[in-house]
Amino acid sequence: MARPRGSAAQSAGEVSTNSASRTTSTRSGNGAAKSSATIGFEAKLWLTADKLRNNMDAAEYKHVVLGLIFLKYISDSFEVHRAKLLAGLGDYAGANPEDADEYRAENVFWVPQAARWSHLQASAKLPSIGKLVDDAMVAIERDNPRLKGVLPKDYARPALDKQRLGELIDLIATIELAAATEGEQTHRSVDLLGRVYEYFLTRFASAEGKNGGQFYTPSCVVRCLVEMLAPYKGRIYDPACGSGGMFVQSEKFVESHGGKVGAISIYGQESNATTRRLAIMNLAIRGIEADFGEAQEDSFKRDLHPDLRADFVLANPPFNDSDWHRRDDDVRWQYGVPPKGNANFAWVQHFIYHLAPQGMAGFVLANGSMSSNQSGEGDIRRAIIEADLVDCMVALPGQLFYSTQIPVCLWFISKNKQADGKRGLRDRRGHTLFIDARKLGTLTDRVHRELTEDDLHKITGTYHAWRAAKPATPYQDLPGFCKSASAADIAAHGHVLTPGRYVGAEAVEDEGEPFDEKMPRLVAELEALFAESAALEETIRGNWREMGHGR
Repeated sequence: MARPRGSAAQSAGEVSTNSASRTTSTRSGNGAAKSSATIGFEAKLWLTADKLRNNMDAAEYKHVVLGLIFLKYISDSFEVHRAKLLAGLGDYAGANPEDADEYRAENVFWVPQAARWSHLQASAKLPSIGKLVDDAMVAIERDNPRLKGVLPKDYARPALDKQRLGELIDLIATIELAAATEGEQTHRSVDLLGRVYEYFLTRFASAEGKNGGQFYTPSCVVRCLVEMLAPYKGRIYDPACGSGGMFVQSEKFVESHGGKVGAISIYGQESNATTRRLAIMNLAIRGIEADFGEAQEDSFKRDLHPDLRADFVLANPPFNDSDWHRRDDDVRWQYGVPPKGNANFAWVQHFIYHLAPQGMAGFVLANGSMSSNQSGEGDIRRAIIEADLVDCMVALPGQLFYSTQIPVCLWFISKNKQADGKRGLRDRRGHTLFIDARKLGTLTDRVHRELTEDDLHKITGTYHAWRAAKPATPYQDLPGFCKSASAADIAAHGHVLTPGRYVGAEAVEDEGEPFDEKMPRLVAELEALFAESAALEETIRGNWREMGHGR
């Protein structure tokens, strides 16, 4: 039988089987071991795995790869703990390494013999490898009820090339997903798995295009939301949580700022069964516990957490969703009944409804939400503004998402803008901060943009300076970038929340040169350029004639 331990292992925690609809991050941990997790490691692994894809669609292949990575991780973590039990030192003296309770007591998944990676790899070249993997998944779900119905179990299907499956197993076997020692090295290996898992999610989102965006929110956007809200402790809720990236990044934020990982409680909901399974696996490989409700479910048809009042809401709901379930008498419509043709303000009111009295929400919406007056949306937005709930608005650059090229914005809602000495917040009642970040970001390829570390620091630093009671650097309006606007200012703009309306034009540096001197100089420079252009054109024409072409 298992006995109480001094501390629970964090390398492979179990996770409640519950629900959610949209994210992950590709943020790499700072403690990655250079020997195995150098920059480009994940990319090389992806390229090798992608070569094994053959003609299989990315959407289908995703579950093949991620399921195997998950299986490798829990098997490695199991073997690490089994080695401790076999050694029988300290608290483990007399322990039975084949007693499943010995593993559950340390939040380690019990892995039966047929599901252990060593067994699968030894059989990787057999024609029956697909069925063996399926059997392994079934056995793990049988012995770990919290994973019931979560793992992929279609590796035996004829469409999946068994030779390539065996090669993929051999490839994944090269990743050390759990270390044989405790402490920093264990953290490194767990982080390495997270990096591989998140990198593959990112690349699959890119490969799938629009469909990939249904479950994936870019890392930089997730980080911006999390670092703006700074969720050190409390209840975090995402009713559209996709693959769980908001939760992963929240845990990373707490860890990186010296807090306790267990200080936050996670609640989510997801309407897509496949995406929900990804979320559960994504959190399970990090030992993060979460309540996703009992099954996948639409947040508007059936709210799985009706009594939850969260300290933080983090979400990226579907943009401009016209196919959603509405009840006109829903208690969540406190600021007006949202139109049937667009769920944007249904989501906004859902978030507000689930906030605790001191709660804050940060979420992504399409830019139209800031200015639309169609079907009563303007009236709902005005009611929310007049209730003094809008704390900050951020306009983001385009090309951040795999699923859409339309520009999006971030909303930050605060249920209480009064001064809070415990949290070091000043009185912000009657004011809203506007940040225009459309000029930020760097292209990573021709169609995708990413916010850099400096970009994130500029956005989040501005917000924290504005709301802090005693900021290290006092907040100042910066023309073209940020403006603290009063409720009267917003009303004067027809309750439109587009930051560009408020921040104005970027200040142009005064060179100190009088206009009547500057203009003749610029004209002379322009004429010189014209003359240089004409001379260059004549040279080119002369060379062309010498080659016997033209006049």
